[in-house]
Amino acid sequence: MKKTSINLDLYEGRGITISNRNQRLPECQWIAEKPETYHASDGLRKAVNVAISLGQPLLVTGEPGTGKTQLATSVAHELELALFKFHTQTTSVAKDLFYVYDTLHHFQDARMQTELIKEKYVTYNAFGLAILLACSENNCQKFDPNEKEYIPKELKRPSSRSVVLIDEIDKAPRDLPNDILNDILTMSFSVKETGKTFQADDAFRPIIILTSNSEKNLPEPFLRRCVFYHIEFPDNKRLETIIKNHMGQLSPFMENLLPNAIKEFQKIRDDMNLRKKPATAECIAWLTLLDQLFEKDQSIDFNNLTPEQADSLSLSYSVIAKCKEDYDRLILELSEEPVS
Repeated sequence: MKKTSINLDLYEGRGITISNRNQRLPECQWIAEKPETYHASDGLRKAVNVAISLGQPLLVTGEPGTGKTQLATSVAHELELALFKFHTQTTSVAKDLFYVYDTLHHFQDARMQTELIKEKYVTYNAFGLAILLACSENNCQKFDPNEKEYIPKELKRPSSRSVVLIDEIDKAPRDLPNDILNDILTMSFSVKETGKTFQADDAFRPIIILTSNSEKNLPEPFLRRCVFYHIEFPDNKRLETIIKNHMGQLSPFMENLLPNAIKEFQKIRDDMNLRKKPATAECIAWLTLLDQLFEKDQSIDFNNLTPEQADSLSLSYSVIAKCKEDYDRLILELSEEPVS
């Protein structure tokens, strides 16, 4: 990872532009989540393989930031498959996973007495695209010859498997999981407006990964047909592996600091009674910031900080805390630590 120094004087809050201060806006150090850096536990790896072997959807739970959403990207990357994502909303209905029909455009064309070819008003979404990609000519109704222009591109290429992410399914109305249950079992769907039905070939059955933050219980009939796995927050050893995968080549300073920094982070998670516990993503961001803030220091003892180190550490808590109550608690704890 390319390292850039943090500039705490870039924004001065005095209304003077950068050009008048003979400065330029530096490149930011964005922590991108890449599939090649994803590190699955042994249990999660086995759960994925069971779901693929049985052709059942994999339901993954765990606290935010533990890598649930990134799992689908990792699976698609390693197996070299297309990835289709559906981010569930509180207003989502079953049909939304497969397609959207542009009723307004249809109505406007009807008023203008233009030729109506219903297929052109259909936009296919994640689950629908995956089934289309897995279709053979035997498993989808023929299109009328004059509709060729509107055949989805997925039907113009060889059949293949893909990965479908249905993210945060617990956000949806309670009926949605049951409404898509039969569609998942048969890997088929119908477009009511065009009367066409599509079904995936068994040989190209999509891999379905669903995530849930467990904000509400999912229906029992739906759960019985899923492979289930809960991602626990990683222990120190695995967290160190994840961080090294994400951060790449560590600086000598961070190499030495990492074990103690992880212990300090776990202490914050486990002992501080925060309202919103920081997760893996916050840990990576925090350590990246520490590497910049303390780049001139040879070492840091979290139990015996200098006044300057304590001041810098307090600044870093803005990455960990997600509400005023938690931030104040962290600052109070820091003020009670011995300062050399």
